[in-house]
Amino acid sequence: MNTTPTLVVGLGCQSGCSVEALSALFNAALAGAGINPRQITALASIDRKQNEPGLLALAADLGLPLQFFSAEHLASHAAQLSHRSAVAFAHTGCYGIAESAALALAERLAQRPARLLIPRQKSPQATFALACAG
Repeated sequence: MNTTPTLVVGLGCQSGCSVEALSALFNAALAGAGINPRQITALASIDRKQNEPGLLALAADLGLPLQFFSAEHLASHAAQLSHRSAVAFAHTGCYGIAESAALALAERLAQRPARLLIPRQKSPQATFALACAG
């Protein structure tokens, strides 16, 4: 049985957010928590960002799979969020993209409940969260 925890980063971003801005937030959040980026299993976001160049470039740069979820699926994680954004809900139909996406993918990959290891971190253009299952 695999005892290595599944670590998934959830990301949200403004349209046109650069890979450099996403990478800076990714690296700063992990460094602040003392987590090696090589421990990350996958990246996740909302399906409306599936063609966002910065997200696609970050996944390619890191060599990590990037999966997307519908707003409806992400909304099912609302009770687990550290921050519920009315602005995010108005634009997407879910209260938090980064945290919800991280939780959703960690649970899917590990086939068990996930929890937030790093709650929502925000930069001017993006949001980051880290979920752990296992």
